[in-house]
Amino acid sequence: MVVVHAFLALLAGFATMALLVIVVTALLTRLAPEWVGAEGKPEPGYAFVNLGYSFLAAAAGGYVTAWMPAANPLILVLVLGIVVLAMGALSALQARGKQPIWYALVLLALMPLGVLAGGLVRLRVLGIL
Repeated sequence: MVVVHAFLALLAGFATMALLVIVVTALLTRLAPEWVGAEGKPEPGYAFVNLGYSFLAAAAGGYVTAWMPAANPLILVLVLGIVVLAMGALSALQARGKQPIWYALVLLALMPLGVLAGGLVRLRVLGIL
């Protein structure tokens, strides 16, 4: 039962993160399409905003992951961070040449840090840290 609960915590954290990024990206694309730029080639201003809300979405995902388990929440936050890092690396390889390299590298580093930050905030709220 513990494994199922841990899996659900990871799934909820990842879904939170993905849903927030999808919703904000869709809103920005709909409300300011000229600012978003061409597919795969973000405008510099949009790229920085995207990095900001992606970090916040990752932090929300880390928070949700740490909020759900009855066992050690830090381990699950770290697992989610590793999953996000691996998926980000695959995504960066797939988008090679379509996005600026600085953007892909910053996003790759920022997402796991966001997950960890959100998880640490939840641990702080719990009084563990």
